[in-house]
Amino acid sequence: MHVLVVHNRYSSAQPSGENNVVDQETELLRAAGHRVGLFERRSDDIPARSLPGKAAIPLLVPWNPAVRKELATRLRAERPDVVHIHNVFPLLSPAVLAACADAGVPAVATLHNYTQVCPPGTLQRDGRPCTECVGSTPLPAVRHGCYRNSRLATVPLAVSLAVNRRRWWSGVERFFCISAAQRDVLVRSGMPSERLAVKHNFVPDPDDRRAGPGEHLLYLGRLAETKGVRLLMAAWDEITADGGVGVPLVIAGAGPLEREVTAWAAGRDDVRFAGLYDPARCRRAIARSVAVVAPSTWLEAFGLVVVEAMAAGVPVVAAGHGAFVELVEDGVTGLLHQPNDPASLASRLRRITAEPDRNREMGRAARRRYEQDFSPAVGLERLVEGYRTAIAGRSGGGDGPPPAEDGSTGPRRGTRAGGDGGSR
Repeated sequence: MHVLVVHNRYSSAQPSGENNVVDQETELLRAAGHRVGLFERRSDDIPARSLPGKAAIPLLVPWNPAVRKELATRLRAERPDVVHIHNVFPLLSPAVLAACADAGVPAVATLHNYTQVCPPGTLQRDGRPCTECVGSTPLPAVRHGCYRNSRLATVPLAVSLAVNRRRWWSGVERFFCISAAQRDVLVRSGMPSERLAVKHNFVPDPDDRRAGPGEHLLYLGRLAETKGVRLLMAAWDEITADGGVGVPLVIAGAGPLEREVTAWAAGRDDVRFAGLYDPARCRRAIARSVAVVAPSTWLEAFGLVVVEAMAAGVPVVAAGHGAFVELVEDGVTGLLHQPNDPASLASRLRRITAEPDRNREMGRAARRRYEQDFSPAVGLERLVEGYRTAIAGRSGGGDGPPPAEDGSTGPRRGTRAGGDGGSR
């Protein structure tokens, strides 16, 4: 099979599970003998742009005509069997959908977050769940400045969501939701359920697995409010006041709360702020953990670090909402705490460290769950199955898409020479 992967890579200055997923899926497909090409833009390249070039970026977020032309030309020249779309913000835009239609190539798209129904993609505002824009216009997001706490920065995302919503739904044959929890939210928002398939992310089988009881509790991820970093610090202060749990807390990552975390950890024997780890150090740190902590305050669409812990035979303490509820079987492969409740999180951290025999049993159960649902073999099977479904759907009949937001009417689905690829 010939696959072209479309992705706007996130900045390398911060951890990106999405970048990792794209790289791992590409390697997996190639190792299985499939031909995989890449059509990419990199956010790392933005600082090198001229001042006018930087100023133009927000205007191109909803629609980038140059990308449409470039991608369509490449698709006509290479004729891939399917296009797999990941992230299109900020340099690609939904114009990639029109390019697929122009060239008559079916498209699938992985939904890594909630940008189909929420401009910043988090379903959260001021540290609390928010669904004001779900199923309606995205004006509340602009009013609240939901992206980077800026109304101006939110406008391009809100405009893109408003004008391209139907284009996504009519331009993608198959959407990969990375959890059933995410799919449920999107179906309730009005997205076409028949095109939303659950395909969990996979992680490679690590060389490093836990061999002993573990040396520390580990938080590994972006240092941001939505990831529950402040919640974790509050819970750990409560634990420390009661005498601790016998192992230190290691926090590894980067993000907007880095200075706050650094100051909080300074001078403490029970906390170590490790900064940003490379992938090899991440794997070693996980394998040496008593448990991995995932206290996100927002509704995670997946939770890659949870599955990475499972692969290493390490249990998880995670917030009891979003995708974590389906990833972590409470009391079997890890423990769930009440979301946004530092006392509940502290209680679960005490429990996961106080019962070493039970902890080892949960680690073994976590590894079995990984092998069953999140291994590369399972990931490859579900990925290729989704591609085949999209290709079969693209070759079938059906009604044409609604008029495009630019006023044009695209060719009808089912025609090879420019049909719209399906629905997102």
